[in-house]
Amino acid sequence: MKETKVYIAGHRGMVGAAVLEIFKSNGYSNIVTKSSSELDLRNQQAVRDFMSEEQPDVIVLAAARVGGILVNDQNPYPFLYDNLLIQSNVINAAHENNVDQLIFLGSSCIYPKHAKQPIKEDYLLTGSLEPTNQWYAVAKITGIKLCEALNRQYGRNYVSLMPTNLYGPRDNFDLKSSHVVPAMIRKFHEAAENGHTPVKLWGTGKPKREFLHVQDMAEAILFAVENEIKGDIYNVGTGKDISIKELAYLIQKIIGHRGEIIWDTSKPDGTPRKLLDVSKLHSLGWKHSKELQDGLMETYRWFLQNINQLKEIKL
Repeated sequence: MKETKVYIAGHRGMVGAAVLEIFKSNGYSNIVTKSSSELDLRNQQAVRDFMSEEQPDVIVLAAARVGGILVNDQNPYPFLYDNLLIQSNVINAAHENNVDQLIFLGSSCIYPKHAKQPIKEDYLLTGSLEPTNQWYAVAKITGIKLCEALNRQYGRNYVSLMPTNLYGPRDNFDLKSSHVVPAMIRKFHEAAENGHTPVKLWGTGKPKREFLHVQDMAEAILFAVENEIKGDIYNVGTGKDISIKELAYLIQKIIGHRGEIIWDTSKPDGTPRKLLDVSKLHSLGWKHSKELQDGLMETYRWFLQNINQLKEIKL
C-alpha cells in the first residue's frame, strides 16, 4: 500500500468522493478526510490547527460552494466569500506546513465569456466573465493565482486543474441548484413517470458545452499527483462539445421520455460556447476514457438506484 499521506478536502462532494474512491483503488491507504461538520474550512484557525496536526504530503482541494446558473446568480455573496475563505485557508495552511504538492480544482467558468475556441490556459484574464457566475469565477481565479504566487515565490508545486462541465454519480439533482446534466435527468425522469408530459428547458438549446465524467476527472487528479506534473494551470476535458439541444435529445432517449421539449427562450443561454483546449495535459499522457453516452447511461442508473437516498431531491 502507498504510504503517501493524502488529505482530500471535500470528500463528500461529487468530485471529492470520486477522488477518494480512485485513490483507495490505487493502493493509497493513508488518506485523511473531514466532513464540513468536523472541520469548517472557512475557519482559518481550525484549518491551521488541522494542517499542523495532520501534516499531509499531498492535498486535493475539491471543497467548494458549487451550483448551476440560477443559484450562482441569486447567491453572489456566498459563492464569492465562502469560496475565497475555503481556498485561502487551505492553500495558506498547506504552505505554512511545507506541503509541497497540492491540487487545486477550478472551473472552466474562469475564462472570458467570449474566449476564442477552444480555450487555452493562457486565455485567463484576457476578457470579461459570464455575468451569471462571475462571483464563483473570481473566487476560483483567486485560488489559481494564490497557487501560482506560491510556486513562483517559494518553489511549491501547487497545480490548478480546470475541469470542464462535470457530471456523474453523486451529482446534485436539486432543480434550484443543479447543473444542466442532473437537471435534465431529473426533469425527463419525472415527466416520463408522469405520463410523458412536456419538459421545459432553459434558453434556446443552441449553446455548445463540453462534458466530462467525474471518474475521468478523478483519474486526471491521480495522474497529476503520481506524475508530479509541473506548471500552474491545466485544462481537463474531452476536447469535444455538444449543443444543449443535442444533449437534451440524448438524455431524453436514454430515459425513454416520449413527450415534447419546450425551450423557454426568456431564460438566459449563458456563454455561447465553452470548449477547452486539453492538449497541454494530453501531451503529458492523460486522456479521458468515458464517452458521453456511456457516462450518461451510467449516471442515470446511479440516479435510479439512489433516488430514495438523495438528500437534495424531493420527488
